[in-house]
Amino acid sequence: MDLRYWLGQAVETVEEWAAEFGPFAPHPSHHVGDDEFAVAFADFGKRLRDNYPFFHPRYIGQMVKPPHPAAVVGYLTAMRLNPNNHAREGGPATADMEREVIAELAAMFGLGSHLGHLTTSGTMGNLESLYVARETHPGAGIAYSADSHFTHARMCHVLGVRGHAVPVDAHGRMDLDALEDLLRRERIGTVVLTAGTTGTGAVDPVHEALELKARHGVRLHVDAAYGGFYALLAGEGLFDPRPWRAIASCDSVVVDPHKHGLQPYGCGAVLFSDPQVARYFRHDSPYTYYTPSDLHLGEISLECSRAGAAAAALWLTLRLLPATREGLGRVLLPGLRAARQWAGMLTASPHLTLYQQPELDIVSYFPSEPALSGIDAASARVLADGMTGPDPVYVSALRVDAPALTARHPGLVADAPSARILRSVLIKPETGDHLGHLHHRLEELATRRSSP
Repeated sequence: MDLRYWLGQAVETVEEWAAEFGPFAPHPSHHVGDDEFAVAFADFGKRLRDNYPFFHPRYIGQMVKPPHPAAVVGYLTAMRLNPNNHAREGGPATADMEREVIAELAAMFGLGSHLGHLTTSGTMGNLESLYVARETHPGAGIAYSADSHFTHARMCHVLGVRGHAVPVDAHGRMDLDALEDLLRRERIGTVVLTAGTTGTGAVDPVHEALELKARHGVRLHVDAAYGGFYALLAGEGLFDPRPWRAIASCDSVVVDPHKHGLQPYGCGAVLFSDPQVARYFRHDSPYTYYTPSDLHLGEISLECSRAGAAAAALWLTLRLLPATREGLGRVLLPGLRAARQWAGMLTASPHLTLYQQPELDIVSYFPSEPALSGIDAASARVLADGMTGPDPVYVSALRVDAPALTARHPGLVADAPSARILRSVLIKPETGDHLGHLHHRLEELATRRSSP
């Protein structure tokens, strides 16, 4: 796909359509000369170089990757029209596209009847899910795992709901025995389960939590912002498919297309299994909602203005790489295999130690030091030194407490309450081809000592 050609087509497509309405000239107040713009753009280009190479296999830090060229072209083309998907009159075409991609995401999770929309992020999707949780169970608390994303504790505070952190097991998954004890002691209305924690990629036992849903009458919300698209590979024998299949029996789910869905930032999604939760979003707007529609997107969302370009980008991408095993699934598969391959290399390494077996494509590890203080110091050196020099490698760090480290590695000396370990996200399919070099480079960095 020739991105330069299709970016040109994006401009021409809009101009051809605009010409149907007759000639007009931009207002003089918008005028900027080419020479003036060239100076500003040159400075802009220099400023962007103060960045990390998220596009390159050397970067294995956070869960960041460039959007697919189709998403770039789709976003840019629609952006020139600047539709607003709050109401149908703000963007009829992109509103329809949004409904279509939401239906495709719902099918990915096995949801039949559903209500959903795109959001600006997984955080906003989780806020909306917890908002509905509060409205359906007023006065009741919300439980989430201690290793879940910090957004859940934050949003409980925003909503004025009591949040309860549930301990995790030795694999970083929610401890359901501890959860049931909490459900017996406290008034809990909703349990948040995570399908792919942002720290280690751990997957909570969603399928087992369904029994607690039936026994205690709680809502189940699945934060699959990171790992949700792995539902496409469930049943391939690569991991336990039951948590993903159980999502169809939960009350709501969040997924972020701006991660494994190849979209630019500003594209999350929330889906509810019961369309009747729309009643909690109903509101009156005297200057919108005047075109025919069963339900405007703004009537099922806490957000108002939302970029129709985000829906256009996802729609065009899914036309080429649908939410199927053969479509987006083939994009996820190399990262999953690379994570398993690297876990084997780390297990055999004398210089780096695997923290825990990866479930998805997040690999956690640390320099092979005997005590937590040494692990923390060595991890900090790798993090800092890896980004400098002629052969850089970019990783991220994860702070874990002493009980979590010693539970997985009982021989460690717990001489500190916590330690930073290293974390890599193999979200780009190209990373597998560079794994040998990246591993060797990190071993070199792990054995390097600070200058006297």
